[in-house]
Amino acid sequence: MGVERLQGEMMRTGTILTVAAVVLALTAIPRAAAAPWSARTPWGDPDYQGEWTSEGEYGVPFERPAQYGARAFLTDEEYAKRLNDVRLRNEKDLERVDVLAGKVDSPNAPIPHWREYDTTSRRTSLIIDPPNGRFPPRVPGAKPWPVRQKCGTLAVGEPCDTYEDYGLGVRCIAHGEGVPDAMFPAVYNANLRFVQSPGFVAISYELIHDTRVIPIDPPAVRDPLRSSIRSYMGASRGHWDETTLVVETANLKMTPRGSTRSLTLVERFTRTGKDSMAYQATFTDPATWTAPWTVALDLRARPDDAGVYEYACHEGNYGLRHMLEVSRLLDSVPRK
Repeated sequence: MGVERLQGEMMRTGTILTVAAVVLALTAIPRAAAAPWSARTPWGDPDYQGEWTSEGEYGVPFERPAQYGARAFLTDEEYAKRLNDVRLRNEKDLERVDVLAGKVDSPNAPIPHWREYDTTSRRTSLIIDPPNGRFPPRVPGAKPWPVRQKCGTLAVGEPCDTYEDYGLGVRCIAHGEGVPDAMFPAVYNANLRFVQSPGFVAISYELIHDTRVIPIDPPAVRDPLRSSIRSYMGASRGHWDETTLVVETANLKMTPRGSTRSLTLVERFTRTGKDSMAYQATFTDPATWTAPWTVALDLRARPDDAGVYEYACHEGNYGLRHMLEVSRLLDSVPRK
């Protein structure tokens, strides 16, 4: 039923619908098929400029839970439960906390208006290939995925011996392991901005505020992939496959998911409408996995004036200093 009919039925019957029920009802409204995105820049490239967010994919597991098998999307009932779980989580995070009694369930959970992680995705996993939504088997002798965060609140707790025991995010260096983790939503700031000029596409990520400058079809003498310099964002080059931006990245400092330096990462950005974009990233590393694997998520447009703000993290990195000072204090406390 349409929005007006839905509202009228609620007024007539006195029904109070849950957020999940309203969303399910509205998603059932027939809509005209969206026209293919065809906007071009003044120099003729597909126009991807603007602000985007992957917030709606927050909470979707990277690997698919076994109960879903080869099913890539939730049923209506499962989706309603996911939305209701989001509502219950928000209500719980807004509950009054009895600090003096020490009854603090989630001392690190920001309140809802500070977060940006309201899930709207029906995906059962971010991995879409292999069809079971799980990592392919690792080849014999492949190194395990290294532990990037060895202590602190995101791991087993304090004390920590050295700054190197903290992950890149806590140290305000990079989100996750850099590229492509910068695409995946995590608590807040799952926003990015596309800027284009002739021969280049730049992508700025709000978390932890890095910018990738991607040359389009660069000449061989200026091919970034020929460089031997490694960084958390890697070196990228792009080309247009019709209206899809295809980006190849190498020279990654962190070798994502325990891969080796022979990893080939290929990302595909496909603008599917004025307010929608599909993203896929394929990982190929025969020294680590028995087959390539692919992750996917959907981006939605944000108002151009929404803003992709500076992510100052902890200014001057004093936060890390204070965490290590607390760790040294804990070292001096007799253990029971």
